[in-house]
Amino acid sequence: MTDDSAAPAVRLHGVTRSFRRVNALDNVTLDIQAGAITGLLGRNGAGKTTLMSIIAGHDRATSGSVEVHGHDPFENAPTMAAVSLVRDNQRYPDSFTLANVLTAAPLFHKRWDRALADELVAAFRLPAKTAVKKYSRGQMSSLGIVLGLASRAPLTIFDEPYLGLDATARRFFYDVLMRDYLEHPRTILLSTHLIDEMEPLLEHVVILEAGRIVRAAAADDLRGSAMNVSGLTTAVDALVGDRRVLQSRRIGALSSLVVDGPADDRLRSDAARAGVEITPASLQDLVAAYGVDESAALEGARS
Repeated sequence: MTDDSAAPAVRLHGVTRSFRRVNALDNVTLDIQAGAITGLLGRNGAGKTTLMSIIAGHDRATSGSVEVHGHDPFENAPTMAAVSLVRDNQRYPDSFTLANVLTAAPLFHKRWDRALADELVAAFRLPAKTAVKKYSRGQMSSLGIVLGLASRAPLTIFDEPYLGLDATARRFFYDVLMRDYLEHPRTILLSTHLIDEMEPLLEHVVILEAGRIVRAAAADDLRGSAMNVSGLTTAVDALVGDRRVLQSRRIGALSSLVVDGPADDRLRSDAARAGVEITPASLQDLVAAYGVDESAALEGARS
């Protein structure tokens, strides 16, 4: 869906966000392609939520510049109206029921699609009479998905949208997201720890670590851009040589490395002679090598 000739939907240059003496974001420069699905990946505390809040105009950078569709989003009503940010901890008034939420949502999103909202509400079986504040974690996530997708906002941002959902509900979300994205193209930015599940959806990937961008590229360029090398430590080290090692795991006499760069025919031939196994690194492998906390993904999937 990406039109590489189009101006980026989001442009950040030198963005830093400080809280007291701690930088949640540190000199972030990034373009987010318009009309594409971009995955924002990184361990808890890497700065993902802060970055999304700044892009949505809900927070302001300490320094640097931010443009969404060509304008600074902070306290800019027209720009903020073109953005839907679905947080993993969204709050609602204590008295709000589902009907109240669905009545209020179109006031903020002029492209709101009630038919899609009704479809999703029925599919997720959201209770109509229960106060939203009493919803379970999975029901809150489902409601956020309803609001994000039905908003049809030109820039839709999901912050860990699947927490508390079982595998079937998550699969339904992915299917509807892709279906609606293809029928109504827009820019989608989402953060996730469930990389293997969401990888087929992602066109671009941004990896954050300690408030800094460590990789930002097309997903296709990242897939296979590194390799897993495993075997006896002496053989692995000799084979890898001075190549850049992204991650190293050693148990006794055995080593398993994630090494930057793809394997060529000569390296594969040398590996076969040395009894070393080489496989392409998946996006999950690559993200883990940069420090993504996979335990958070397991916890979210079990909720």
